Amino acid sequence: MSFEDALKKTDAGVLIDIEVTPGSKTLSVPGGYNPWRKRIEVRLSENARKGKANEQLIGTIADLFGLKISDVSIVSGMHNSKKSLLLGNAEYFAIVIKLKEKLLEHSD
Repeated sequence: MSFEDALKKTDAGVLIDIEVTPGSKTLSVPGGYNPWRKRIEVRLSENARKGKANEQLIGTIADLFGLKISDVSIVSGMHNSKKSLLLGNAEYFAIVIKLKEKLLEHSD
């Protein structure tokens, strides 16, 4: 599992490439890792209407990594299922550890 391909350390924080499935029955962050697309899979319970799915995504990612909502921004894919998020004030290795922990939970 080389999910780290979906992460990139930058001067501004950590970039994370994700693929979102809005309107799912359950919220699942992360829902898995897609090795072909090199993206973390995220299932959201909100539908992609009026920015509701994006709001849920940002809030959930902030909670997952212990960040403020203002530290999480969508830098590409605002109206697309393939998104890149910037996690400001985030430590790369802390993100890796948390994601590894959550992905292992989902693989059981």
